[in-house]
Amino acid sequence: MSMIIVLAVILLLGIIYMILRISSLMGVVKGKQDDNSWNNINAVLLLLFMILGLAGFFYYSFKKWGTYEPPLASVHGEVTDRLFWITMVVTLIAFVIIFVAMFWFTFAYRYDKNRKAEFFPDNHYLEITWTVIPAILLVLLIVKGMKVWNDITGPASKDAVVIEMVGQQFAWTARYPGVKDKELGKHNYKLIDASNEFGLDLTDKNSFDDFKSLTLYLPKGKEVLLKIRAKDVIHSVFLPHFRVKMDAVPGMETQFKFTPTKTTEDMRTETGNANFNYEMACTEVCGRGHFSMRFPVVVVEPEEYDKWMASQTPWLKQNPEYMKYVPDNLKEAAAIKAGLPMYGVQAVNSVTLK
Repeated sequence: MSMIIVLAVILLLGIIYMILRISSLMGVVKGKQDDNSWNNINAVLLLLFMILGLAGFFYYSFKKWGTYEPPLASVHGEVTDRLFWITMVVTLIAFVIIFVAMFWFTFAYRYDKNRKAEFFPDNHYLEITWTVIPAILLVLLIVKGMKVWNDITGPASKDAVVIEMVGQQFAWTARYPGVKDKELGKHNYKLIDASNEFGLDLTDKNSFDDFKSLTLYLPKGKEVLLKIRAKDVIHSVFLPHFRVKMDAVPGMETQFKFTPTKTTEDMRTETGNANFNYEMACTEVCGRGHFSMRFPVVVVEPEEYDKWMASQTPWLKQNPEYMKYVPDNLKEAAAIKAGLPMYGVQAVNSVTLK
């Protein structure tokens, strides 16, 4: 409602200005007045715009202060938030200086027939000042930003929980390693089909107990490494509460590591919203169904996370017909790891032949 009122006032002022301007131009055409008389009026209006504009900017900014960022729920988010606000402060100072200077000079040096402009081709001190100071600030921000970026996209610790996120038009799918090896198996895009949507390479023994999940489960307090890829066009993993944003690029695997600090229940208590849920979204406009790429995220205590992991069914157990792609010398190991009911090599082969 307030925005509608502001737009209505701006529109009304614009109409009044246009009426006065047309009246002035008609006077010039008739030779009744000099159009230069509007210089003072325009200068005052611009100065008024500067004052009202800055007042409105700061009023709205402070009024909406608590809505700029969602509640923080990761360790590295503290660093990235701090960098964000340092950048905002630097930008704000530059904005205010330029905004005030631009409109003040327009007002102070408006046309005056009794004043003659002074011309000078350059000023080396000014040029050095406005070149060196921004350059130093930008270098400091970039160096700090690159340090943080290299940290959150670098190798994870040995104890990190590794999860693969795969994007496609128009859905996300998560792949987890099994509890027996805690390592994701290899994948090959050439192996992707209607059932093997990850392109699991079943010649790799680590893939035998990998499983699929349509919810991103995360343990509180443990480092999580997201391995990210896309099957068709560019998508983007966006977890705002964890300050995670990374593109999913076809043909190239990207990654991002972070440590959740608040469970879903913790966040519900903090926000006072019993229906609060974390969510992952795609922030690339990837097609007409882009809006549907919302993926539920649940953060739980480590003990609950371990129970959830143990309750999941390996993909190979859900799709036993793919045992035919497992090398003969690995079939028994695959059956044991996937939890298939028959463990002997001959028995597994008979299942495969069927």
